[in-house]
Formats: sequence, C-alpha cells, structure tokens
Amino acid sequence: MRLDLSSQIVLDRVPQRYYRPENEFELSALTRYEKVPTRIFESSTEGSIQVAKDIIAKIKAKQEKNQHFAIGLPGGHSPQTVYQELIRAHEEGLSFANVIVFSIYEFYPLQASSSSNLNLLKDLFLDHVDIKPENIYSLNGMESKEAILDHCRDYEKKIRTVGGLDYILLGLGRAGNIGINIAGSSMGSQTRLVLLDVQSKKEAINTFGSLDKVPPSAITMGISTIMKAREIALIAWGEDKAKSIADVVEGPLSDTIPASCLQNHQHACIYADLNAAFDLTRINHPWLVTSCNWNNKLIRRAIVWLCQKLDKPILKLTNKDYQDNSLEELLTLYGSAYNVNIKIFNDLQHTITGWPGGKPNADDSNRPERAIPYPKRVLIFSPHPDDDVISMGGTFKRLVDQKHDVYVTYQTSGNIAVGDEEVIRYLWMLEDVRKRYEPDNKVMEQKYAEMLQFLMHDKKQDDVDTPDVLFMKGHIRRQEALTADRYVGVPAKNVTFLDLPFYETGRIKKNPISEADVEIVKAHLEEVKPHQIFVAGDLADPHGTHKVCLDAALAAIDELKGAEWLKECRIWMYRGAWAEWEIDHIEMAVPISPEELRAKRNAILKHQSQMESAPFLGSDERLFWQRSEDRNRATAELYRQLGLASYEAIEAFVQYKPL
Repeated sequence: MRLDLSSQIVLDRVPQRYYRPENEFELSALTRYEKVPTRIFESSTEGSIQVAKDIIAKIKAKQEKNQHFAIGLPGGHSPQTVYQELIRAHEEGLSFANVIVFSIYEFYPLQASSSSNLNLLKDLFLDHVDIKPENIYSLNGMESKEAILDHCRDYEKKIRTVGGLDYILLGLGRAGNIGINIAGSSMGSQTRLVLLDVQSKKEAINTFGSLDKVPPSAITMGISTIMKAREIALIAWGEDKAKSIADVVEGPLSDTIPASCLQNHQHACIYADLNAAFDLTRINHPWLVTSCNWNNKLIRRAIVWLCQKLDKPILKLTNKDYQDNSLEELLTLYGSAYNVNIKIFNDLQHTITGWPGGKPNADDSNRPERAIPYPKRVLIFSPHPDDDVISMGGTFKRLVDQKHDVYVTYQTSGNIAVGDEEVIRYLWMLEDVRKRYEPDNKVMEQKYAEMLQFLMHDKKQDDVDTPDVLFMKGHIRRQEALTADRYVGVPAKNVTFLDLPFYETGRIKKNPISEADVEIVKAHLEEVKPHQIFVAGDLADPHGTHKVCLDAALAAIDELKGAEWLKECRIWMYRGAWAEWEIDHIEMAVPISPEELRAKRNAILKHQSQMESAPFLGSDERLFWQRSEDRNRATAELYRQLGLASYEAIEAFVQYKPL
C-alpha cells in the first residue's frame, strides 16, 4: 500500500535532470544562481533519510577514533523523520553513547517543563536512544530573569568546553529564520534572549495550541554560535518554505533573512524536497539556466512569467520579447511569437468552464470535463469540516444547482480546532434546554456540570480534552458542516463523516497515516462509486492534516485502480484555505459571479467556531472566508492581465491522474 503519493504530485512537472543532474558540469550550470549547496529530493522522507545517513556516518567515524560527536538539534516538525531514522539505526545496533547534544533554542518563560523544546526532543528522539543524560545540554526556559544572561554565557562556555559543535541540524522558518534568530539578528550574535516577532509566535502555535499561550520570548543560539559549527545542515520540506529557500539560496546576504548567513559557511548544505525547492531558478524557471524539455505546462509557465515580467497580455508578446528573455528555444520550436502566443492563449481559454461537472449535450473536446454521464455522482472529500466550502464553495454550489448528485465526505472531525468558549456556550444552552424540558434528568445535569468544571476551572495548558469535551467539539463542527451543506443544497443523506483514526488523538500532534485510514476511505469510495472526485491538494496546511487526508484518498484510489467505475472517474484537486494553484498548472477554472461569491461567503460563515476565536488560523491574519475570496479574485485578475475574460473570481483545479 503506497501511503505517500501526495509527495509525487510535483514529479510530472519537474524533470529529474533539473534536481539530479548526471554530472558536475550540468550541476554547475543549473546552480549558477545558487550561493549555498542545495540537495533536492523527491520527497521529505527521502531527504530526511539522507540527512540521517549523513549523521550516522559521522557518528561512526568519530567512534572509530574514540571521539565524541557534538551536535545541535532543533525541535519542530521538520526533523521528525530524521529522528525516526536515527532511532531505527539505534534499534539496529548503532550506539549514541559518544554523542553530545545541545538544543538550539527554548521558549521563555515556560510555566511547565512539559511544554519545553527539550521535552519535545526527548519525546521525538532522546528517550529512544542510549545518549547519556550527562551528554544532553539544553537551554532552561524556566531560568530566573535575573540569571538569564549568565545562563546564556554558560551555555556558550559548555559548547566551547566540548570543543565546539561538529554538526548542527537546522530547520527553516517561513521568514528565513534559523533557531529563533529573527530578522535583524546580528551576524555576530551569540546565545541570548530574544523577543519573538509576530511570525515566530504564529509558527509556535503548532507547539502551544493557540497564540495567547505562546511565550513572549525565547533563548536561542546566536548566528555566530551556529556559524562556528564545523558542518551545518538546513532542512526544509513543503511548499510553504519555497519562498524562504529561494531567498536563502539565491538572494543577497542580509540580516532580514537570517539563514542567508549560510552563504558564508564553507561546509553548509541545504536539504529540500521538490515542493520547498520549487522557487529556485533551476526548478521554476529552468530556461534561464539550461535548455529545456518543453511541454505544455512548462511553455505555459514560461509565457505567464514573461507576461508578468513585461506587464503585457499574451497576445501582445513579440519575437524580441522572447529573444531578450532567454526564450529563443520557443521561437525555434514554433517559428514565431504569434504561434506560441495563440497556442497558450487557447490553452488557458480552454481551462475556463461554467460547467465543472461537464456540460450535457455539448461538444466537450475542448472542455476540462466530459459531457457524459449526466448527471454525475460527484464526491467531494473535505479534510476538515469546512475545507469544502472554503476552497470550492462556488463550484460546490454550481454542481448542486446543475443537478448533479453531490456527496460530501468529511475525513476528520476537526475537534481540536474548536475553542473551549464555544463548548461552554453550547453547554449552557443545553443545560437551559434540560431545565426547561427534563428538569429531573440528573444524569445530563451531572454530565454538563463535569464538562463545565473541567473547561472553566480544572483544565491546564497541556491537558488533553476529556472524551466528552472532544465529542462536543466534534459535533459542533459536524452540525456547522451540515448547516453549510443544507445552505448549498446537499441533503443530509449525502453527507458522511469518516472520523479517520489518525486524527483522533485529542492533541495537535496526530498519528501517522495507517492502512486503517485508507481502508475506511476505500470502503466509502466503493459504496459511492463516483464519476468525479474532488480532493484537497492544499499541502501548505501547517499541521499536515491536508497531506495525510490526501495521502489516504490517493492510497485508496491506488488500491482500487483496477475497478471499472474508477476507469471512468476523474479526480480534481482543489486549494484555497492555505494556498492557490499556480496558473501554469490550472486545468479547470470555474468563474464565480459576485452573487455566487457572496453565497460562498455565507456558506463559510455557517462555520461559526472557525471565525475569530478559532485556535488554528495559522500565520495568516485573515479569516478563512477573506483568504478564500482574496485568492479567488487574484486568480481571476491574473487571467484578466493575461488578456482573457474578466471575472469577479475564479476557483481553480488541477487533475490528478493515478500513478
């Protein structure tokens, strides 16, 4: 069973020779704009395994010389697979007895050690190998304010005492920070206390659950401390890191991008997956560094890039425009700018359709979807109970209005994304109802009282919600989803809640995808047998839930690919909650009128628990309906700038073809 198919979605648009060239000559040409050695992998798993192998080799080399190996380690999500591989190596016989670990940062002040970065490192790695306790050094998030300066100096002294760091493993923040060295950090900075900026606080939400629980500051190794390590590995996975990677690798050395300091380290290397590396020139604009294997998508990307660079619509591009911007190859292939222009203009024109389920009794040769069968059974997978209306609410309503048989399937309960105040409000309401209609029901009276006591008085920062509270939170989201579906026009019998097991931990940290998750999705697909499937391809979700849900759906489809009904089924990926498709990859663009956009907003607003008080709004300050509208309008504006029709908004989709 293939459980990581989402990581391969990018492969059909990036030839391997751009990120894995055959020789040093090709590598030198491709990386001419890159100022830090960068290794690109097809998936974060593949990259993590390579980083772990490098660390293991260095540990063994030190063991052969009877020397210790001093390493700096981060917390966070990025290194987790690296740690899993190191644990596996230990289980297969590798000893870590000669390893000395220094944590890179710690939040400050901490109220309890349970939420410390050290505790996270122990949970992910340290408690699973034979590192000696006396060889673990960490910054103390509970140190007194009076002693914090001496504590930082002492940490620097401890690093010097062991002979300095042999190796440091870094994650990359979305603003280009390393450790907690935020924009403006001095290149000469050492271990110190820093105040967190807004972006750093938002990234820490994954650890602390909500913005108000994130400490105001942190203790971090300084840039000078990091740069003194003999070797540095920086890892970055996922498309939300793409801009930062481009800034670090190809941008100028600047204190506004702290990780750019690696440009001055002789033994620094960056490890990125294709999604994180996508904004690098050799991946995103390969025509600037090499000859290209031109296909329709790459040509479209080049022309859109050229239009944006020159601020021209497609049909006004000239031969000289192509010649002056490294696109002479296209003139050779097509004879003239006009031939390329009209090809791409028509290509983009044919992505636009007001009939996302296919237009019945129409010539569909130049349409994204088939005319028949009509009506279609359409299955919309939604990772959380609101992603359907946030990301494709206009298309959703149009499918219903055009009389297709639409089914909506929510893959997770979304229960941890409901604030405690929402539950308290509902409990008070339920208690009022009980008093009015069942005053003698002491069982429910006691149950409501227990939940209110827990939420209002007993619950501490790191406490997991009780099963009863999680039930309430899950059903608040369930009823909101049903309300939105009813507003759109989908009957309750067509709505399914899968509550996939990987999600039901009660914590931010979820379990990995398992075959049990896939089997649930598979059984549901076999029951519905849709003609058309919509899945969330929005992998920038900071908590990773969208990726797991996509992997579960794609794995189930992969298992079923011999089924007759699936041979006639098309699969469309949507985005919207966290990112949008690049225009060069859009294969279906559904225009949304002002009235439809207003209806979409109303459907999103049915999810009241996900408004201002929602715990996990991420680093984007806009509410989900605002993000969605802004992205839909931006897509429509880009189509207009390229010389196509002007619409109020556009929802975009990319077709997934089973591998």
